Amino acid sequence: MGDMRARLASVVLYASASFLLGVLVSLPSRAQEDAGPSAAPAAVPACNEQQPHDFLVRGNWLTKASMTPEEQRTRRARAQQAIRYRTEQYGFFEGFGQAEWNAHPPSFYARGVTVFGLRVRLNERIIPALRCAEAAIAANCTATPYAPHRLSGLRDRNTYHNGEVSNHVYGIAIDIDPDTNTCCHCVAEWREHPLCQREVASIFERMSMPECWVTQFERFGFYWLGHDVLQDTMHFEFLGDADRILATP
Repeated sequence: MGDMRARLASVVLYASASFLLGVLVSLPSRAQEDAGPSAAPAAVPACNEQQPHDFLVRGNWLTKASMTPEEQRTRRARAQQAIRYRTEQYGFFEGFGQAEWNAHPPSFYARGVTVFGLRVRLNERIIPALRCAEAAIAANCTATPYAPHRLSGLRDRNTYHNGEVSNHVYGIAIDIDPDTNTCCHCVAEWREHPLCQREVASIFERMSMPECWVTQFERFGFYWLGHDVLQDTMHFEFLGDADRILATP
């Protein structure tokens, strides 16, 4: 009778331990909970390649004094279209657009993510596109190894002037190593940077990041502001369709 009770107790103890182990395995870690579902390490995604929307590209809506009044009106209308689209897709930033276009600010949609070994906060909708770029760089840029040491994503204040709004406030822009990838026409201080002082044959000579990184980012809806008159080589912004980032099974 004593042996039977001992065997029964062993069975109950084993079953309880198995159940507890199963519960622990199924629960997310505290780090995963804090980072949000998009921030957890993931397998290489099946990605769609896409181009930026033309009306979102800064060079397509920025006005210049040399333009005709008609062209200026067309570009201002395009700029407002870009603001409305970003508001509806990524959140309402006060001072740009209308609150009825989106009930939440961009920070509501922000999530922390580890990419290229560094933490950054971005809009959750564009994190899969960043994962696509990261995977493509790992696969295709081995000939020019590069390890970023600083990333900048979502911002709570606008760093543009003259009626513009930065894509950083929507959490859809990321800067990579701002101290070594130049922006020679952003502010006066940048013009003093050694890489902005010398003559170069290519914009890629004004940055430490390899050209291969730009090529891979651009495959997945990111626009590189190195193409812009600002020559902002550190800056990528997602201007594609967030609903088309991942391939549908």
